[in-house]
Amino acid sequence: MQTKTVLFIEGDGIGREVWAAGRPVLDAAVAKAYGDFRKLDWQEILAGKKAFDATGDYLPEATMTALKNCDLAMKGPLETPVGGGFRSLNVTLRQVLDLYACIRPIRYFKGIESPVKRPDLVNMVVFRENTEDVYAGIEYKSGSTEARKLVAFLRDELGANVDDTAGVGVKPMTPNGCKRLVRKALRFALDDKRPSVTLAHKGNIMKFTEGAFRAWGYEVAAEEFADSVMTEDEAKNGGKKPVIIKDRICDALFQQVLMFPEQYHVIASPNLNGDYLSDALAAQVGGLGLAPGVNMSDDIAFFEPTHGTAPTIAGKDLANPGSLVLSGAMLLEHVGWGEAAALIHAAMEKVISGKRVTVDLAGQIDGSTQVGCKEFGELLGQAL
Repeated sequence: MQTKTVLFIEGDGIGREVWAAGRPVLDAAVAKAYGDFRKLDWQEILAGKKAFDATGDYLPEATMTALKNCDLAMKGPLETPVGGGFRSLNVTLRQVLDLYACIRPIRYFKGIESPVKRPDLVNMVVFRENTEDVYAGIEYKSGSTEARKLVAFLRDELGANVDDTAGVGVKPMTPNGCKRLVRKALRFALDDKRPSVTLAHKGNIMKFTEGAFRAWGYEVAAEEFADSVMTEDEAKNGGKKPVIIKDRICDALFQQVLMFPEQYHVIASPNLNGDYLSDALAAQVGGLGLAPGVNMSDDIAFFEPTHGTAPTIAGKDLANPGSLVLSGAMLLEHVGWGEAAALIHAAMEKVISGKRVTVDLAGQIDGSTQVGCKEFGELLGQAL
């Protein structure tokens, strides 16, 4: 038997419910695709409120040690403790484990009623840089000693025009951080036979951070992928390479992905722009309840649903386990078990088309019947 060990964190809020509903679907898909020849070996580790209740620590050292020595992990949503010393548990995990690429595929499932005319044309993968930009942001409160010192330095030493009362923030972006993100996006496009990678940036205004992201992205393409990646100008002049690298200013790209989604296949972006774009794209195809994701380093693939803990509906059997299930399908694809992943995607489309869905989807689909989190998971399992 071929076994893949997956460390998992149940998560806070709706985490327990979506795990209970979603994990059996993943196991059933593997069993149907491969019988007794392949299996997922789930091993629980603790983080968040469950960890605090058991150990007095929201992020135990044993959990971090286990994660640093694994290659596959999966988690539910984690809340950030107020006054717990963490800016965010999710951000801490990403930075400590160097999970620099947040990868979010967005696709349409038949049966979803969307606010846009052609949601079926949406089929993109967003690569969002995960450790720099605002996620590594340094900021000082208006009127604080630190802010006054930094404002004085900017004004007196560098000649910048900054008001004395300003709150001040700095967002660091490095050549290495930007290049490795674009490199991963280009490799994915080539491996998955996607025809383009678009760099999303605000380089017309922030020339030495977001503009640098754009420039460094083109450098990676030219220096490391010259045989297989070409610019838009090269394509217009008759180039025949399999992938086109292009760039768009992020606000213009928001409009483009709404009006012409078929023109965009892979998007690579600094942190904040990627967050906005992936959530906006998810809204076109059903919302965060169907939005999977993975955070990756060069060694670890850490899969997780895109939604948060949703504390107002926790324990009420209202959550949608779809995002967790689809994140699991991503995991299966990642390890080469594509047949099981395909079964999950087909089951999701079948159940949604049958109009028996959780509350978040029921509000978008005329004539639908609302079911609970547990029942939705059971319907997915039956549809495999």
